[in-house]
Amino acid sequence: DLCISRPRSRLSWGIPLPFDDRFVTYVWFDALINYLTAIDYPGGENFERFWPVAQHVIAKDILKPHGIYWPCMLKSAGIPPYRHLNVHGYWNVNEGKMSKSLGNVVKPLDMVSVYGLDAFRYFLLRDMVFGLDSEFSEEALVGRINADLANDLGNLVSRSLTMLKNYMKEESPSAGITEKDDDELKDAALGVIGIYADHMKELAFHKALMAVWEVIGRVNKYIDATAPWVLAKSDRTRLSTVLFHITETLKIISALVWPVMPDTAEKIQGLLGLPKSGVEFTLDEARKWGTTGVAVSMSRTPALFPRIEKEKGPSRPAGIKESNRDAGAGGKTMSESERESSAGETKINVSIKDFLRMDLRVGTVKRAEAVPGSKKLMRLEVDLGAELGTERTIVAGILGAYDMETLVGRQVVVVANLEPARLMGVESRGMVLAASDAKGLHLITPDTAAEPGTRVK
Repeated sequence: DLCISRPRSRLSWGIPLPFDDRFVTYVWFDALINYLTAIDYPGGENFERFWPVAQHVIAKDILKPHGIYWPCMLKSAGIPPYRHLNVHGYWNVNEGKMSKSLGNVVKPLDMVSVYGLDAFRYFLLRDMVFGLDSEFSEEALVGRINADLANDLGNLVSRSLTMLKNYMKEESPSAGITEKDDDELKDAALGVIGIYADHMKELAFHKALMAVWEVIGRVNKYIDATAPWVLAKSDRTRLSTVLFHITETLKIISALVWPVMPDTAEKIQGLLGLPKSGVEFTLDEARKWGTTGVAVSMSRTPALFPRIEKEKGPSRPAGIKESNRDAGAGGKTMSESERESSAGETKINVSIKDFLRMDLRVGTVKRAEAVPGSKKLMRLEVDLGAELGTERTIVAGILGAYDMETLVGRQVVVVANLEPARLMGVESRGMVLAASDAKGLHLITPDTAAEPGTRVK
């Protein structure tokens, strides 16, 4: 039995029982009824619409009231129970609960102010398996932002929009004769909609997002395989078909990420010239392959998620700074003109001992973009392997020599132990080696693929 009252002498602020004003209502008997009254029970339009499909989402410490008391109350009143009870776990810190006394409470609004709402929300839904506890750390948050949002989604949007603007100008790409790669990408993009919807119905948010990111990875590989920058010089008809499949897949991706990252989704759709998701551009619209043309803006495409670098030093081990921020960075600051003039300094002989002090490594370019305000500098994100930690930001004066799209996935040789330098407001942590002659610059690359981080001797 459940006692639904408490003596008013012991609990003066409760709601009095209508049949005995010496007692007040037990809080869980009173509070649960809000689920009904909030949607106009009895007989209200909202009650008739929402109660049959009601999904209760609760924390695991209040399972007993929702799983035992509440269904009994509903049945005794002749009201059908809610559709489903969903119980989530907790976010832990350092393998323990958050506690004010321990000083390890993570304040969501603080996280949002640093990392942005969309990025923080993505991390929470991607890194927790619903129903289980999960471990929170800023290091994991930054890693997820850099890997999934900056490298994968952000890079895909940036390179896709850049190619559309450069190769199609203001024209909308159209599908011509398709090849196997095109058909496989279309099948994957359309197929993920159902997979995503099924996972979301089960509140398996991490699986739904994983399925979307598999398609994002597939589009990036499709771009590398079809090489639109080559087609732009040799086969404009084929180029249009390739860009058509890229943009159609981007539409679907934007619709799928909208529930988790609405601002990001609408930015992507705005860049493509589409109506906003959640209103006109729904999943049903996304399924209509090729029916909505694009109208790409010719203005510069902003980086959706700039990479974030962890702050050095022990004072704030989980702190961060944006890699394009001027303040607080170590290393020498150089202007672009100083960088160029340094190349003309007198060359001197060095000993083999001095030469061996250089740490030369093979790196794989993961992202490339122009440095704002510079005609020559390009910002590269280079994977140097697990030994050297996370990817490096390296600024290289190759903007006029190479298209940014052609560099992604390419291997380069990097001076990995060069003192950091700030170029045009961007901290560069290494140098990409290139040869120079009358014909221009030529990047130094291994003749066959090597693991990122392989030493060059």
